[in-house]
Amino acid sequence: MDTTTSTVFIPGATSGIGLALAQRLQAAGSTVVIGGRRRSLLDTLAAEHGFDTVAIDVSDPASIRVAAAEVLDRHPALDGLVTMSGIMRNEDLRDPGHIDDAVATVETNLLGTIRLIDAFLPQLLSRPTSTLVTVTSGLAYVPLTATPTYSATKAAVHSYTQALRQQLVGSSVQVLELAPPAVRTDLMGGADFGGMPLDAFADEVMDLLRSGAAPEVLVEDVLPLRWAERDGTHQQILEAMAGRGH
Repeated sequence: MDTTTSTVFIPGATSGIGLALAQRLQAAGSTVVIGGRRRSLLDTLAAEHGFDTVAIDVSDPASIRVAAAEVLDRHPALDGLVTMSGIMRNEDLRDPGHIDDAVATVETNLLGTIRLIDAFLPQLLSRPTSTLVTVTSGLAYVPLTATPTYSATKAAVHSYTQALRQQLVGSSVQVLELAPPAVRTDLMGGADFGGMPLDAFADEVMDLLRSGAAPEVLVEDVLPLRWAERDGTHQQILEAMAGRGH
């Protein structure tokens, strides 16, 4: 990914990892459009940082279509998409009431990602070179038992990304997967379970992108999760994370 001259849309960039990456890509020279649900927050970020902004709710197919049309109308040279949006909720699977959280999580994390790709892929394919970055999680490889549907959606996006990448072999689109470890954001109070400092994470990701890391963008902290099956540590890590009370 060219971090210096790209035009990138990042939905879910009003806080946390999305905002940190948006700021760094912009500082590197790229044009960054950020998306989110709260117009007041988007307006504040536009005033503070100079981002172009688009209102979008990735759990709503109509909102994705409208936002995509708006972004592409204003940025016909768009050549980057980061599917950043996601929600993470605790679920007690013994309680039938968890299903509402499960459905919302699938709608946002999995279907939202698929619909974003559908909305922007024709544009990315039309560019001489372009980059599509899906965002999964270390929990795609070892689930956090307190957030089973979140972990499952991230595993699904990992699989979907692999299939997409293979289908696009020979095209102009580079398909990357960014798999964060626990990071200190407001997603689920990351600091409570020892998350990586946000600035350190975002700086390491930028270094990896600049170095041409592909097809997976993996900071050092996520490697124990990514390779747990290979290393024979999966059950040990699963139980250790479950024992933290989250």
